[in-house]
Amino acid sequence: MAQSSIEWTELTWNPTTGCTKISQGCKYCYAEVMARRLHAMGLEKYKDGFKVRTHPEELLRPYEWKGSKVVFVNSMSDLFHEEIPVEYIKMVFDVMNNCPQHQFQVLTKRAERLAELSPELLWTTNIWMGVSVEDQRVEHRISYLQKSHAQIKFLSLEPLIGPLPNLNLEGIDWVIVGGESGRRPRPMKESWVLEIKEQCENSGTAFFFKQWGGTNKKKAGRLLSGRTYDNMPKQSSSMLVQI
Repeated sequence: MAQSSIEWTELTWNPTTGCTKISQGCKYCYAEVMARRLHAMGLEKYKDGFKVRTHPEELLRPYEWKGSKVVFVNSMSDLFHEEIPVEYIKMVFDVMNNCPQHQFQVLTKRAERLAELSPELLWTTNIWMGVSVEDQRVEHRISYLQKSHAQIKFLSLEPLIGPLPNLNLEGIDWVIVGGESGRRPRPMKESWVLEIKEQCENSGTAFFFKQWGGTNKKKAGRLLSGRTYDNMPKQSSSMLVQI
């Protein structure tokens, strides 16, 4: 567990680490850079760098947390990566099922495998399931998410590197939008963000604007049309944000 600076969560929990690139959103993967840094620091968990690895010892950790937490699962990996055994995914879900006091946010780019395994998993109400959609080339991930049995479904449109004028938001509870950051970030246009916000308003989907990104994301900030947008899914009870 680690306290997180990600605006839409509180903690990160990584029962698996490592990944491989599958689309343009992966180009400047922050997790890969961080894994290399942690490997260089000699952390045992990252002794294999960014290779896909499971960490069974992490499965006990959520039972130790006091109170109610909002938890981003696998900020350093993808739970539905093809190299992660189905039985291990089920073990991670068992932990989430057994900790109803916490809300777990799972995010994947492997939407096809999510849809395939969904019937085999127990989707308690404290599990939020999302897919990453960076541009129209991977918009098909949304349909796979919609087929899943998750009771809270969300989209992470980050890094947003192209317009998404015709989002299918049926059954989608939450949309997060953010620009790319780092040394060579690809630009995000304000018109793209405003178009997505309007679609969310029309469909009654909670809209969260995370950041503009850029080479100095703190300076760029996260104001959109002069205000912040921190909306969360209506079903959320443990993390209500006043805006």
